[in-house]
Order: sequence, then structure tokens, then C-alpha cells
Amino acid sequence: MEIHPFEPFLPENAKLLMLGTFPPAEKRWAMKFYYPNFTNDMWRIFGICFFGDKMHFVRQEEKTYDLERIIPFLREKGIAMFDTATRIIRTKNTASDKDLQVVEETDLSEMLDRLPLCRAVLTAGQLATTIACRQFGIAEPRVGEYREFSLHLPASATRQCRLYRMPSSSRAYPLSVEKKAQYYQTVFDEIVK
Repeated sequence: MEIHPFEPFLPENAKLLMLGTFPPAEKRWAMKFYYPNFTNDMWRIFGICFFGDKMHFVRQEEKTYDLERIIPFLREKGIAMFDTATRIIRTKNTASDKDLQVVEETDLSEMLDRLPLCRAVLTAGQLATTIACRQFGIAEPRVGEYREFSLHLPASATRQCRLYRMPSSSRAYPLSVEKKAQYYQTVFDEIVK
């Protein structure tokens, strides 16, 4: 069984919580942070959406990402990150959702309770969407769409939120990075720009 290797990244000013399912095995990491696989498109999507340059956060020669740019950028924009599973078993030696057995889900309401300004959740991929929608008691939106839900929290009053379902940033998802970025751009424009 694997325990999630990263602490939740929860800036106090977070307006958006981005959720994947679980990081790939450490041998696939190019850095020690979310979306660490060098072949994953998430940081290229961010580069396109915010800087018009898919290589903005990429350090091509080192085959890694520029964490010294990523962390301050996420803090400035108010973007939090974690995953929907905190403990998993890999049924095969891959990072694919279909090969993950979720042993323990993240308590997403508790996480949102720690983010008082957050009104939007973004799920990247099918399993993350399934888990989040089950926890929030809503039907799964189609890729590129959202569902609204009410969040009843002990530390605050009821909060209206949206769950946006985005395409997976994995290269296995059959869309170009530019097409994926078009989906994400809509959410970023509405929530964090």
C-alpha cells in the first residue's frame, strides 16, 4: 500500500482546489510536487493558459519542471492542489487510474473547510471526478462542464461551490496539450485570473 507522498498544497488565498487521483510511482518523478511526471502535460497547460508558452515551467535540458517558478505562481494565483486518494494499492506498475485501488479517500469537505475563499474544485481525470462527485453528492459533469453543489461545513456557513471536470493531463488522454489547455483556460479565466 502507498501513502500519499506530498502534503496538501493549500495557500490561504486559494480560490481553486485542483484534484487529481494520486501521484505516479516515485521512479517516474521529475520533481517532488504535484504532476511530477515529465510526460504529464499539466505544467505545459499552465504555461499555455497563463503565459502563452507551454515551456514556461519546463526545464527541457534537465527534463524537469521549474518549482522555483511554480510554487510562487500558485500562491499568487490562489490555486491549491491535492488528490482524491490518500492511500492506494497499484494493481499494476502504472500511474493509470484503472490500475489504482483506492484504499482511503481524501476528506474533501474537510480540505475545503481549510480554504475559506475557495468556491471551485477542478478534477483532472475520471477517477478523481468520480470520487469528488460521490463525496459532494452530485452527478458527474461532462468533460469541460461543471456542477454546482452546497458545502455544509462545521467551521463556516454553507458555501456554494462548483466542481469543474477537466480532461486528464496524462499523455494517455487523446487530446493535444493545446486542446486540453482550451478547457482549462475557461476555468482559470472564471476563477483565478
